[in-house]
Amino acid sequence: MARKPLTKAEKTRRKRLGMAILLTCVAAAMIGGSLHVMELGSMRMDEMRGKVSYDIAEVDNHVRAAGEDILIQAEHEARKKEKHFYSNVEAVDKLLSPSVWADLKTMIHIPAGVFIMGTDSFRSNEGDRPAHRVDLSSYWIDKYPVTNAEYARFVVMRHYRPPLNWVDGKIPSGTEDHPVTLVSWYNARDYCAWVGKRLPSEAEWEKAARGDDGRRWPWGNRMDASRLNTYYQVGHTTAVQAYPQGKSVYGVMDMSGNVSEWVFDQFKPYLSKRPSGAQHVKAKQDQFTGAGREDVERAIYRVMRGGSWKSDPFSTEIYHRNYSLPNLASDFYGFRCASTTKPDGAQP
Repeated sequence: MARKPLTKAEKTRRKRLGMAILLTCVAAAMIGGSLHVMELGSMRMDEMRGKVSYDIAEVDNHVRAAGEDILIQAEHEARKKEKHFYSNVEAVDKLLSPSVWADLKTMIHIPAGVFIMGTDSFRSNEGDRPAHRVDLSSYWIDKYPVTNAEYARFVVMRHYRPPLNWVDGKIPSGTEDHPVTLVSWYNARDYCAWVGKRLPSEAEWEKAARGDDGRRWPWGNRMDASRLNTYYQVGHTTAVQAYPQGKSVYGVMDMSGNVSEWVFDQFKPYLSKRPSGAQHVKAKQDQFTGAGREDVERAIYRVMRGGSWKSDPFSTEIYHRNYSLPNLASDFYGFRCASTTKPDGAQP
């Protein structure tokens, strides 16, 4: 039986119905997509919270009254609750194998020459700009950040105060070859002087990490999470030898991620820093700079470089500059040493 042709009114009705169905489907897809994105975001937030928080059973170790951290640090600095720990240097030497100790002593020679410091990227922090050329004399820099075991030798031989996170004065088990943390700029300066070295200048640190081709990370211009410890992907420091694929063009390790490293310089805009480079660490470098008084110096920010295990990935770009007051310490602050000449006994 032949169908009757549709009337104009019926065609209009069906067309409107089809459009309504289409719009409903599009709206449903958009709502469903939005809900999916929100769910993924919620899952990501839960994941991040899980990495930065702690088990509720440990709450007594984390929740403190206002000002209690200040009192804890004051007691620590006054050494009121310090316990005797490693009996002698020989006890510390047993913490690592001879081959690891030998590797940790390695210093890398950085040749003289010009490199590009800073960046002109509009996405960078203002303090990272502008890109500018810096001419440095040759120098030496530690292959790795200073480790807990190395710092323990310093603590024993100088009867120096151990970091606050060492349990009963001893390195937390399994972290002997991790970078030492909870060290202030003053602690880092004292250690470097003790081993006959110094803190690197900001320019020296950046050249050792960057080379002379202006790269963003030690290995190149693309972020690669497999080459560094950052953004809570591990949740704590890692051994300094854990990321050999993250080395710089000169072979310097761990210059992105793991710990933010103290350098010698005061934090100032680049345009106001004249000169830049090794001149900042001339032989005149003394206990303090400027007025020479610690109460004044504690109000002067010092530069930190490299990002850390807590940092977002872009904070690990070589040219990124962070800063902190020199008397502060944190579980992601560390350092390495440098030298104008090769120190006696340093590995090549």
